[in-house]
Amino acid sequence: MDAGFFVLWLEDAARAITLQRDRLTELDAAIGDADHGTNLERGFTEVCRALEEWPPTSPVQAMLTAGATLIRRVGGASGPLYGSAFRQMGKALQDPVSLAGFASAFDAGVVAVERLGKAAPGDKTMIDALAPASRALAQAVQEGARAHEAFQRAAAAAAEGARATIPLRARRGRASYLGERSIGHEDPGAASSAIIVASLAAVAAKEVED
Repeated sequence: MDAGFFVLWLEDAARAITLQRDRLTELDAAIGDADHGTNLERGFTEVCRALEEWPPTSPVQAMLTAGATLIRRVGGASGPLYGSAFRQMGKALQDPVSLAGFASAFDAGVVAVERLGKAAPGDKTMIDALAPASRALAQAVQEGARAHEAFQRAAAAAAEGARATIPLRARRGRASYLGERSIGHEDPGAASSAIIVASLAAVAAKEVED
């Protein structure tokens, strides 16, 4: 996985977030500030612009640029959280990037989100999608899966984790102020996390096709 792969991942994530911006905003309207979709769209648009203006020469540089851009450009909690995840991934990556190395860096990014957000699985946050994705990816690596298969398993786990937030009561973030009223709604951060992991799987699958 070279710098080009990471750029394609971020570009695909940006397109997917734009396509699902309204859905993410509707989810956030139910239990948050109704700005998650628009904030992420703006942030990932800025990421793509930064990558175009300063093309990364390595996966590390791509992740660090994405992380720094999201922290600077996205309001609310999502910017710092996603930005920290990508930055920590960048710090943990080593060239050349192997699948095992990617999985380890991805987990480091998840840990960064857990620490910054003080969240754990079951708190109805993006961790409920990211943590299962990380576990699925690590398991796939251990079983010797190919990259596109491993990422597909991670994407499926993230999507399932996001759906599993619907019956949960929020214990972190703005949604936690709603108490019982947060039950019955999918967490927007978990939903956007699943979108981003799905983009990772889509880009890996396209590389196999090509």
